[in-house]
Amino acid sequence: MDRQSVVPLYFQIEQQLLQHIRSGRFKPGRLLPSEEVISRRLRISRMTARQALKSLCSQGVAYSQRGKGTFVSAVKVEKNSRQVLSFTKEMEARGSRTRSRVLKFELASTSEEVADALHLAHNEKVITLKRVRIADSLPMAVECTCLPLRLCPDLLQKFDPGTSLYKALAERYGIRIASADEVAEAGLANAEVAHLLRIAKRSPVFLFTRTSYLDSGQPLEYVKSAYRGDRYKITSQLSHQDNRNSIGRI
Repeated sequence: MDRQSVVPLYFQIEQQLLQHIRSGRFKPGRLLPSEEVISRRLRISRMTARQALKSLCSQGVAYSQRGKGTFVSAVKVEKNSRQVLSFTKEMEARGSRTRSRVLKFELASTSEEVADALHLAHNEKVITLKRVRIADSLPMAVECTCLPLRLCPDLLQKFDPGTSLYKALAERYGIRIASADEVAEAGLANAEVAHLLRIAKRSPVFLFTRTSYLDSGQPLEYVKSAYRGDRYKITSQLSHQDNRNSIGRI
């Protein structure tokens, strides 16, 4: 390190770590040196070391797990906005082992938001399933799904909520999603989401709201989820449409 340079010490440390990551010396999943180790080896303050590690995390190059340390991030998972895939299918296609931590699996009254999305009467019941979705031991998303009780009346008794919901719907009820409307927004993790995903409060997250439909056009599920911004990126395929009748162009 050049202590006489105008370049801040934390940035010099960050760039050294970044070089090791990009060269492959520090591979995805590796535990980076702690702020204590960095400060001792380089004879700098722990605050400076902490700032270097936090900067790597803010870039998505590394991620922090409370009580464990800072790890090198794997390549970001691409969330394809053109396909309706279950979390299990999405992760298994990338060779990841998946599991779910079930937070809630119960019968619930219908809120106005859910009733409007699923076209339900306000006195109808829904099955609520809230889970932390995990891939290779890393929490990736918090997902809350609402389903009309009348479409799958014995789901609470017959379904293992730690497994794939879409697979169970298809095999037990012959229910398959035909299409979905999904809205993606950028957001910041609140205290609950940050705790469940083991990220810092107000870390960047993707917020998804999805309504899925059967072939008949009947709404099947309403899902709200928060995905880690440091582990996901959204991909879309765009095409140019030459609309010769358009009044103006951007």
